[in-house]
Amino acid sequence: MNIKQKGLLIVLSGPSGVGKGTVRKELFNLTDKLKYSISMTTRQKRPGEEDGKDYYFVTKDEFIKRIEKNKFLEHAQFVGNYYGTPLDKIEECINKGDDMLLEIEVNGATQVRHKLPEAVLIFLVPPTKADLYERLKSRGTETEEVIQERIKKADSEFPEARFYDYIVVNDNVADAAKRILEIINAEHSKRIRVYDEYIKMLKK
Repeated sequence: MNIKQKGLLIVLSGPSGVGKGTVRKELFNLTDKLKYSISMTTRQKRPGEEDGKDYYFVTKDEFIKRIEKNKFLEHAQFVGNYYGTPLDKIEECINKGDDMLLEIEVNGATQVRHKLPEAVLIFLVPPTKADLYERLKSRGTETEEVIQERIKKADSEFPEARFYDYIVVNDNVADAAKRILEIINAEHSKRIRVYDEYIKMLKK
């Protein structure tokens, strides 16, 4: 029985350095049924990143103009840079029935919940705070001062997990990705998502 549904917006969030990008890539290795929502940012590209694939890299002036025109599902400023999610791409995807994964920092997730309450919010956490520090340090792209700023920010973000639907510990990348895929599959069977269409099908 094939029940028609709108697509899911899955929000993968958590403190900077927790491994969101790595887990996201592993998740896409496990399934071809997800679309990736590419965020927009004013920060500089890191080694190996590509414009239009990892982020849309734009100037600060261009980003601010988009804010004024209400073209973001969510946006935030952190460590001197802007980050945001283009709204039109999200709406187009889920209205077609495709699932979309949005990888964002914690301060943007509450905006998503407000605008799209049906979104599935997943909070990714490290096994320990020491693990988070080591991951940030191993990047080799930021100064110790910036790393400490991100750790301080993480301390204020951990309690925000109480507003999410699920908490996943990134103790092992492959295991974390599998748990997220299980969550997505379970969400498609939730009564609130399928009941109305199910009843319609039974009446045919």
